[in-house]
Amino acid sequence: MYGTSERLLRLLSLLQARRDWPGADLATRLEVDVRTIRRDVERLRSLGYPVHATPGVAGGYRLGAGAALPPLLLDDDEAVAVAVGLRTAANGTVSGIEETSVRALAKLEQVLPARLRPRVGALGAATVSLPGGGPTVDASVLTAIAAACRDHERLRFPYVDHAGTETERSVEPLRLVHTGRRWYLVAYDLDRAGWRTFRVDRITGVPAPSFRFTPREPPAEDLAAYVSRQISSAPYPHQLVLRVAAPASVLAGRVPPTTGAVEPIDEHSCRVRTGANTLDTVPYYLAQWGYDFVVEEAPPGLVERLREVAERFARAVG
Repeated sequence: MYGTSERLLRLLSLLQARRDWPGADLATRLEVDVRTIRRDVERLRSLGYPVHATPGVAGGYRLGAGAALPPLLLDDDEAVAVAVGLRTAANGTVSGIEETSVRALAKLEQVLPARLRPRVGALGAATVSLPGGGPTVDASVLTAIAAACRDHERLRFPYVDHAGTETERSVEPLRLVHTGRRWYLVAYDLDRAGWRTFRVDRITGVPAPSFRFTPREPPAEDLAAYVSRQISSAPYPHQLVLRVAAPASVLAGRVPPTTGAVEPIDEHSCRVRTGANTLDTVPYYLAQWGYDFVVEEAPPGLVERLREVAERFARAVG
């Protein structure tokens, strides 16, 4: 059995871990009766935690949002994960949160239990961040988009495409996707009546939310794969589809999602959709994969270019 103080901390941790808890489930977890849970909930409320209750046989409890951020209770793995995430954010692709991340990390490391500090310290000592030099995204832009995705609110914003042309876009946002280097917004473009993928760093200013909307059927079940297809081939003038004699799991390690979309065919082969700015680079790019492939779809001139390069290499070795 837990003491009262320890039980309150355990109860708070459970309420933070899941959105809704039936009272009976909480009582079972804490090895007490439902009346004790009711009394403990009242104690949490007196400490300023907004715990909402639903009456009835199937009633339960939910921890709501208060006027101030309440203390969070983290287990060991969660605390280490937060510390690592803050270190990454301090050198990441989101601008404007570097200093805030460092301050939050300092507070966290100050209260970390002694048993966890060696784990976090080892990760910090063994990790070196190499600046990518790529585009960064303002945190306020990401926050506005994420809120609109959550609340199903339309967004309107100026957008600069890859050719440098700025247009005003009105969209129904669905989800943010992060590729590791860039942030993308998947949204339904109301003016063009279709799903589009927008690079968030090309959105000018903070998007303005407007009317709420009823969510549409998404363009794909796997949005990460959908975005990979869009950004790996659609922006390029030359697009091609290949069948490769390698498992998708293996080839995915050699083809980043920003350069090609890998789809499994069977356990021994996969299909790759990719693109290029010029046909001259395609043969050498494909040669780096190290697997046989068959061209299924190709722009005019690519097959001839592949034959030309193959014959040149054949002559080079006699």
